[in-house]
Amino acid sequence: MKRKNSKTVPEKNIERLLLYRRLLSNLRLESKKNVFSHQLAQMSGASPVQVRRDFMLIGYFGSPIHGYDIDQLIQSISEYIDAMDIQKVALVGVGNLGRAILDYFQGRADKLAITAIFDRNPEKVGRVLHGVHCYPTEKIQEIVKAEGINVAIITVPKSDAQDVADRLVQAGVCGIVNYAPIKLNLFPEIYVVNRDMLLTVEKVAFFARRHIRKESLS
Repeated sequence: MKRKNSKTVPEKNIERLLLYRRLLSNLRLESKKNVFSHQLAQMSGASPVQVRRDFMLIGYFGSPIHGYDIDQLIQSISEYIDAMDIQKVALVGVGNLGRAILDYFQGRADKLAITAIFDRNPEKVGRVLHGVHCYPTEKIQEIVKAEGINVAIITVPKSDAQDVADRLVQAGVCGIVNYAPIKLNLFPEIYVVNRDMLLTVEKVAFFARRHIRKESLS
């Protein structure tokens, strides 16, 4: 197999590459050495053709006989997606959801690290959680600029989300994961991913009811 110079990859391809890497990491834990495109397709829900195209886009090619070398493929995906050095992340809002995200984040991403957390609750400010210092929200711009943070996670109430997002962007953040149930009004070049858990559960509940109704009619 060989690698070529990488090209610009669309958002959906990036999502699939991240999923492939997770699946490949699980296979490596099972002491697997090689994998074929049809196997990854079955695990990921993509087609074998799509799997091969995704890897071709990042310049990686497997062998018709041996498939893909798992270690090399993980490395190839990581080299394309990950930053050269640790990319710093800020977390704003250390309520139940924020704490859960902070707990989950630890040790799961080699090239991403939450290095600063912020909250307006004076009982949380000044504390150190998982080795990360909690600052007052008033210091968002100061700390984010000083640490060179360009990614942030927002888990504050919707009434505070826009103000928090504005401060983050002014400090240099250009990518935000927003858990507040509100659409943020930001410059188009700021990459925002909205995650509304209630909407997600409501959607799942709707389709679950449809499934139950279909079974009752059959």
